[in-house]
Amino acid sequence: MDGGMGGELIRRGVGAETGLWSAEALVSAPQAVVDTHRSYIEAGARIITTNSYSSIPSYLAKRGLENRFIELTRLAGALARSAVEGTLETVRVAGGLPPLAESYRPDLVPTDGEARPIYRAMAQALEPNVDLFLCETMSCVRESRNAAIAAKEAARARSLPVYLSWTLSEEAEAGLRSGESIETAFASVRDLELDGFLFNCTHSDAIEHGIEILSDLTDKPIGGYPNRFVVPPGWSLDNPVEVQPRVDFGTQLFVAAAERCVQRGASLFGGCCGIGPEDIAALTEALGPDS
Repeated sequence: MDGGMGGELIRRGVGAETGLWSAEALVSAPQAVVDTHRSYIEAGARIITTNSYSSIPSYLAKRGLENRFIELTRLAGALARSAVEGTLETVRVAGGLPPLAESYRPDLVPTDGEARPIYRAMAQALEPNVDLFLCETMSCVRESRNAAIAAKEAARARSLPVYLSWTLSEEAEAGLRSGESIETAFASVRDLELDGFLFNCTHSDAIEHGIEILSDLTDKPIGGYPNRFVVPPGWSLDNPVEVQPRVDFGTQLFVAAAERCVQRGASLFGGCCGIGPEDIAALTEALGPDS
């Protein structure tokens, strides 16, 4: 899989650490999104995720752009598709469905009545340009069901796979950020017959533990994509609480974590916030381009 989009755009001078975050590039520098996708493809990624993480009404409303969320989500899908076209390798586009309020905040998850129409509109906007759906950074059972149900509806037209990725507590055995266990989360979506399960945007140790659990629960593809930050309680994009970089998680430790996850049964692995093309290139070199 690829690595983080928002942080990489900021590093290239076209994202924003607050406000619209990665959606800033959709508005002002769409070619930078294509270029970033291509950097990950050149690094060896065979699944890239659309830059739709912050094309959500709550973020866009900060600039009075909330009515453009469908347009910008559709653009995110088209940009990812254009990045894939002409490549010599088979690269799949994952349509990303994110939290609709803040990451890691189960206490801020919108009601089902608010969330499902937004997820449905986003999934339908992405569908023409994606090869699968990825409901990512889901912090609680209810959030993951709302996103997955919408993805499954949009996926029916072309029988697209739907993957679900939960974000875990930074503590290795504490379950989802909501406190719900991995077993409970998995059981809650069993009826949806999803196609793969992952963990993302959390400590690699938590992901390794989670993969051990998932390997006993399902024969479907499993995997993870850790971040390079520690997220303190109460964080949101625009508040003064700052995330702390994991200076102890360099490229080689990232690769080593990936190798351990593969040994535990992972068939999908990549990076989230703070993981860049150079990390994915090292992962490709370690595992082999056709792994």
